[in-house]
Amino acid sequence: MGITVLLDLMGGVALLLWGLHMVHSGIVRAFGAKISKVLGTVLKNRFQAFLAGLGVTVLLQSSTATALMLSSFSASGLVDLIPALAVMLGANVGTTLTVQLLSFDSSALAPMLLVTGVILFKRSSRTPARDLGRVAIGLGLMLLSLHILLTSLAPAENAPVVRELFNAITDEPILTLLIGAFLTWAAHSSVATVLLTISLAYSSFITPQAGLALILGANLGSAMNPLLQSLSSTNPAQRRIPLGNLINRLMGCVIFLPFLPTIARLLAVLEPNPVRQITDFHTVFNVLLAILFLFPLGWFARFLEKHLPDQSKTLDPSVPVYLDEAAIETPSFALTCAARETLHMGDMVENMLRHAMQALLTNDRKLVAEIIRQDNVVDRLHEAIKLYVVKVTRDSLDETEGRRAMEIMSLSINLEHIGDIIDKNLMELANKKIKRQLQFSPEGALELEEFHGIVMSNLKLAFGIFLSGDVKSARLLLDEKTRIRELDMLASERHLARLREGRPESIETSSLHLDILRDLKRIHSHICATAYPVLDAAGELNPTRLKATPSVNEPAGISEIHRQPV
Repeated sequence: MGITVLLDLMGGVALLLWGLHMVHSGIVRAFGAKISKVLGTVLKNRFQAFLAGLGVTVLLQSSTATALMLSSFSASGLVDLIPALAVMLGANVGTTLTVQLLSFDSSALAPMLLVTGVILFKRSSRTPARDLGRVAIGLGLMLLSLHILLTSLAPAENAPVVRELFNAITDEPILTLLIGAFLTWAAHSSVATVLLTISLAYSSFITPQAGLALILGANLGSAMNPLLQSLSSTNPAQRRIPLGNLINRLMGCVIFLPFLPTIARLLAVLEPNPVRQITDFHTVFNVLLAILFLFPLGWFARFLEKHLPDQSKTLDPSVPVYLDEAAIETPSFALTCAARETLHMGDMVENMLRHAMQALLTNDRKLVAEIIRQDNVVDRLHEAIKLYVVKVTRDSLDETEGRRAMEIMSLSINLEHIGDIIDKNLMELANKKIKRQLQFSPEGALELEEFHGIVMSNLKLAFGIFLSGDVKSARLLLDEKTRIRELDMLASERHLARLREGRPESIETSSLHLDILRDLKRIHSHICATAYPVLDAAGELNPTRLKATPSVNEPAGISEIHRQPV
C-alpha cells in the first residue's frame, strides 16, 4: 500500500509539473514579447509595478520567470531597481492567486479544458490560438493531477507505514521547512509544492502545523532558483533582484516560524477545512510580506546596490554584452538579447568598414593592424551569438520565434563574412598598397569613396530593416543592388579610360582599384541578404530568380527579382 501511494504521489506531481510547463510555455509563446515590453516600459512607480508583477505572474504561472526577466532588465538599466523589486513582491502574491483558484473543487473542468485545448491545438491554423490551446491543456492537466493526488491518497489514510513516514519527516518545523524548500527548488515551482501540501493535509497525512511549515519552505525555495541561475552572470548587478527576493522570503520565514503553532490553532478555529487553511496562510504570508517591504524599498534598493555594484566595463570587447543565459527559458526575451548582441556585432563591423577605406587611401599601417584585430573580436562575438541562439532553439519555438531566430543567425553570419572580406581581402590590398607606396589617382580615389559611402549607407539601412522588419525598406535595399551593379560597371569603365590615357597612378593601382570594387560589391551582397527574410515573410519574393524566356528588349543577365516588383 505504501509503495503504491508513493508512486501515485510521484505520478501526480509529475503531471502537475508538466501542466505548469505547458501553461507557462503557451503564455510565453502567445504573449512573451508583449510581457517583456510591459515589464520594460510601463513600470512608473512601486505600486504600479506591484500590480504588474501580480498580473504577469498569474499569466506566466512562474515567479522564477518573472525574476529572471526583471534581473536582466534591471542590470541593463531598462528598469529601476525599486520598481523591479516591487514587481517581485507582486509576483509572489500572484502565485498565491493561482493556488487559490486550483484549491477549489474544479475537477469537472479538467475534461472540458483538455478537450477544448486539444481542439484549439490540433484544428487551429493560427499560432495564437494553438498557444492558447496549449494553455488550456496545461490547466486541464493541473486540475487532473490535483484530482489524482487527492483520490490516490484517500484510500491510504489508514495505512500505518505511510502515516508514520510522513509524521517522521514533518515532526520538526525547521526540518519540514527545509524539505519544502528542497522540493520547490527541485521542482522549480512553488505552486507544485503548495498543491502537494494541500493534498497531504486534505488526507490528514501531515498536521496543520507541518503543512504551514511546508508552505514557508515553498516560499523560500521559490527564491533560490533565480539566485542560483544568476550566479552564472559575471555582472553582480544581475543578482540584486534574486538576492533581494531571497532576503524577503527568508525574513518572512524567520518572522512566522516561531508562531506556527499559534497560527495553526487560529486557522483551525477560523477555517476547519485544511485545504483552506493552507491556501489562506500562503496568501496572507505573501500579502503581509509585500506590505512590510513595499514602503522601505528605497532603503533596500540602496543596500543591494552598495553590496552588488555594477560591473566595471570590460576591457575585452569580444565578451558579449547582452547575451543573458538566464533568459534562455523565455525564448522571446532571449531572442531580443541575441538581436541586441547581433547589432552590437554590427556596430563593430560598421566601424571596420568605415576605417577600411581610410586605411586604403592613407596607407595607415596602424589602422590596418587595428582593423585586423577587430575582425578577431567579430569572429568571437559571432561564435557566442551562434551558440546562444542554438541553446534557445533547443526547445520548440512558434513560427514567429523560429523565423526571428533564423533572421538573427543570418545577419550574424553575413556580418562575420563581411568582417572576413575586410580582414582577408581589403586589408591585404591595403598592406600591398603600403608596401609598394602606391597612390590612387584623385578621380579613382573619389570613385572608391563614393562607392564605399553607398555601401556604408546601405549597411545602416540593413540594421534598420533587421530591427523593424519594414517591407518597404527591404524593397529599397534590394533595389540598391541594381544601383551598385551600375556604379561598379561605370567605375570600371572610367578606370579603363584612365588606363587608355596612360595615367601612371591608374596603371600602378589598376588591379588594386578593381579588386576593391569587387570586394565592396561582395560586402554589399551580404548586406542585401538582410532584406530576404523580411520579403519572404511578406510573400514578396519570386519562387526563382531565373526567367523562363529572355525578353527581346531586356538583357538576359537581369534577374527576375529586379525585372518585376519584389
